[in-house]
Amino acid sequence: MEAYRAVVDKRDQRVYLSKPIPADALRRILQAARMTGSSKNREPNRLVVVSERAGVRALGALSPWGKWLADAAAVIVIAQVEAHEFDAGRCAQSMMVAAWADGIGSCPAHLPEADVARLLGIPDGVHVNRVIGFGYVDPARAAPPKSVARKRSPLEELVHRERW
Repeated sequence: MEAYRAVVDKRDQRVYLSKPIPADALRRILQAARMTGSSKNREPNRLVVVSERAGVRALGALSPWGKWLADAAAVIVIAQVEAHEFDAGRCAQSMMVAAWADGIGSCPAHLPEADVARLLGIPDGVHVNRVIGFGYVDPARAAPPKSVARKRSPLEELVHRERW
């Protein structure tokens, strides 16, 4: 898949088939995270991969906003040894676009960071930054729900040239 198409066609997916992600595809997703640039090349991101069903379900049970995670094939938590929101966001997007290019859907979830840290044994001083569910998209439910199927704002409304 061409990079531009992967970026503009990717849509957050929260409904997955019960199909595991092959090791080579998961490795590409993790490699995309590793190769993402970071501020001053500090590499603050550490990744916790949860793919055993009990752990995935436990993460999904932490919040009503993340209950859909229980059906993900894998959940990747970006934990940072030094907090840097921008670097975590870049890392998350790299993983999600790499996954999409392999036909794997994804979506970030908001979970209580302290509960995630406790559940996964993330040490004090390491900041839980992002939680992302991954899985193969159910083709029967791949279209956006009507409640969110909206057109994007025109580029001309969003872009200012030279000055505001």
